[in-house]
Amino acid sequence: MEVEQIIAVESAYAMGAGMKIRRIVSVLFGLYLLAFIGLFIFQRSFLYFPNHYYTPLSRVHEHQSFQELPVRTADGLNLKAWYAPATSKPFTIVFFHGNGDSLYSASPIADSYIDAGFGFLIVEYRGYSGLAGKPTEAGLYSDARACLYALKSRGVKTENMILFGHSLGTGVATQMAEEFPVGGVMLLAPYLSIAKMAQIDFPIFPAKWIVLDRFENEKKIGKVHVPVLIVNGAMDRVIPPSQGQRLFELANKPRKFYSLSDCGHNDAFDEFSVIALDWIRRLR
Repeated sequence: MEVEQIIAVESAYAMGAGMKIRRIVSVLFGLYLLAFIGLFIFQRSFLYFPNHYYTPLSRVHEHQSFQELPVRTADGLNLKAWYAPATSKPFTIVFFHGNGDSLYSASPIADSYIDAGFGFLIVEYRGYSGLAGKPTEAGLYSDARACLYALKSRGVKTENMILFGHSLGTGVATQMAEEFPVGGVMLLAPYLSIAKMAQIDFPIFPAKWIVLDRFENEKKIGKVHVPVLIVNGAMDRVIPPSQGQRLFELANKPRKFYSLSDCGHNDAFDEFSVIALDWIRRLR
């Protein structure tokens, strides 16, 4: 009888332990599912980091040649870009900044290009720099198109536009290079797709399957038939440099690739400008 009691006690303990484990697993799974749903709902908050104020040009002590360029998108938003006309060179660089920049923070990037006589247009996205709207992939493409049309209205021919994208902006530049017969496209710190980046950033979730704004550079670069310059910082900890190398392999010729050994994600602009200016001069 004592043996039977011992067995019964052990059985009850085992059942209790099993139920406890199941409860723990259920709670953990519930938390995982809740986090996954939250990732899906708030995913754009992880992709876009707009500032919500506009800095007037009168308060910016950069090149005095910058002027505000009014831009109206196809879906009715009134935006602004900053534009410095070319002074001695045929090309105008059209800059698409990263996900945490603005007109103000991007303006110093223009210095070396303006000093060399090139035009420079800083495209601003909806929701950034205090402008109307909320950023989405389709929205950024619409903003970019509107800026290119506005630039054309100022007499700049499409073939004299050089598209320059950094980080998130490489997706916008690549899309525009597919749509417009521009003079060339320059990509600094590009990625293959936001879906692949999401999977790297959130490896415990099937993140790549739920990304809404995908910016699929790897699928589009082969449709770009203008000269391509791709540059990575070898020490980039935000976007794996291997993605830029792979994008270069997928690009059509003529193409150039450089890896900057001492640069990371946001500190490569000075070294890049030296490469870019030489590359642009060789286009004609």
